[in-house]
Amino acid sequence: MSTNQPVPAVQASGGGVPDARQLRTILIAVSIALMAVIASVTGLNVAQTHMAVEFGASQSTVLWIINIYTLALAALLLPLGAVGDRLGRKPMLIAGLGVFGIATVVAGLAPTAEVMLASRVASGIGAAMIMPITLAVITSTFPEEQRGKAIGVWTGVAGGGGILGMFLSALLVDVADWRWLFVLPVVLVLVALAMTVKSVPNSRETSAHRFDTVGALVSTVAVVGLIFVLQEGPERGWTAPETLISLAVGLIATVGFVAWELHRRDASLLDVRLFRKRGLAGGSITLLVVFGVQAGIGVVLFPFFQAVLGWSGLLSTVAMMPMAVMMMMASGLAPRLAARIGARSTMVVGIAVAGVGMALMALFVSVGGGYLSILPGLLAMGVGMGLSMTPSTEAITASLPREKQGVASALNDVTREFGTALGIALLGALVSAGYRSAIDDRLHGVPRGAADTAREGVANAVEAAGSTGPHAPDVLHAAQQSFVDGWQQAMWVGAAVMGVLFVYIAFRGPKNTPSAVADETEAAEAVAAC
Repeated sequence: MSTNQPVPAVQASGGGVPDARQLRTILIAVSIALMAVIASVTGLNVAQTHMAVEFGASQSTVLWIINIYTLALAALLLPLGAVGDRLGRKPMLIAGLGVFGIATVVAGLAPTAEVMLASRVASGIGAAMIMPITLAVITSTFPEEQRGKAIGVWTGVAGGGGILGMFLSALLVDVADWRWLFVLPVVLVLVALAMTVKSVPNSRETSAHRFDTVGALVSTVAVVGLIFVLQEGPERGWTAPETLISLAVGLIATVGFVAWELHRRDASLLDVRLFRKRGLAGGSITLLVVFGVQAGIGVVLFPFFQAVLGWSGLLSTVAMMPMAVMMMMASGLAPRLAARIGARSTMVVGIAVAGVGMALMALFVSVGGGYLSILPGLLAMGVGMGLSMTPSTEAITASLPREKQGVASALNDVTREFGTALGIALLGALVSAGYRSAIDDRLHGVPRGAADTAREGVANAVEAAGSTGPHAPDVLHAAQQSFVDGWQQAMWVGAAVMGVLFVYIAFRGPKNTPSAVADETEAAEAVAAC
């Protein structure tokens, strides 16, 4: 297949292969750029109340301020990743950092909700220029024997960066003002921009075919339609006209995109025939599920910390840090493990450990046990996700040819965004459904108005309990225990999904061939033995 034949990259700067020091600087530069993007995905979650009060905005508007960034980012990843491959990765990264930085400054100074919305859209566009290029720079710059380790660092930042960004955001909100949330991304952008201009080499790929404009437009419509459904379905209702229309548009555009790409074949934006490869299919499905589970757990954990344990937003974010730390450490370990036992075996181990983590949380979570009842599960989840994400990312980038590395990186990122939205929608719905079904039998004797409020959610129940007089302890206990019941239901479903993924990857995952690093190590050991 001709799309698998790499077209030599045009190195626009620099004459040779970067040395170890240059490679380290390049990795730091793209990791800082990625951190700015990831921190902006989750940062505003801790400032919802502040924005609603200052802008006089409804909850729906506040949610749009948060979600529009992710929507614009996900929709434009594939087209802008492909543009970066053609025009040059360094200028695209510099331009993206510029757009993102300016938009972030405007958001920090926004006087109205409308200005904030517009600036968040612009930030999402800038982020879509940055995110795929950061990984494409690694895959096109690093030698094969060092690429896995670099991707491990990138994956650790992508996986744990959101939690770290949320922690720093919560700290800024507590000690300063919510508008200081935008200082962190701006500082990261300025550092990344300076390092990129100085150290990141430029490369672009030549192509004998015109840019796939139709494919780019149709893919954008497909992603917008499907992400909108996952973001707005829980808020508007899954059978609301807007939800159903968006679902229909997304599905039709997806089918149209696949048909068009098959028609374009070697001139396509994304050669969908490559999904027949085990690496591309297995890596994409694994990232979809793993990021979905991570995002869904976040939705479940914060109400548990705040409404059940009574913790502040900052302390709740700190409680998430052990999972993020374990994830980042395991992401660094994964390339070495894959070099020894193979990518598929590493993914299988990671998926199994993550599944065990969810089962541990389902088994031991309790109101009385508090944080310690879920900590072992959190740690296992962090290790499992870190081990599975790095080889999955490498499997995706290795499945597409060199001239399509921007597209490969964008596909990796789109999969993550879809997984995040899907996990939040699915696990969030499961917890809510489990809570409602469990609390009905625990509200006997509670005044009707307070009982109706308590049925809406655990946070509502905690707020309503204060007005129920002698029934307050009963309402609190009912709400907290019902939330734990819903938690257990969601965790068991998550563990079952991980079990299905385990079986799929075990039999249909990427080829279990140890990497070049292991081959070189074994050869060196053989020489030493002689």
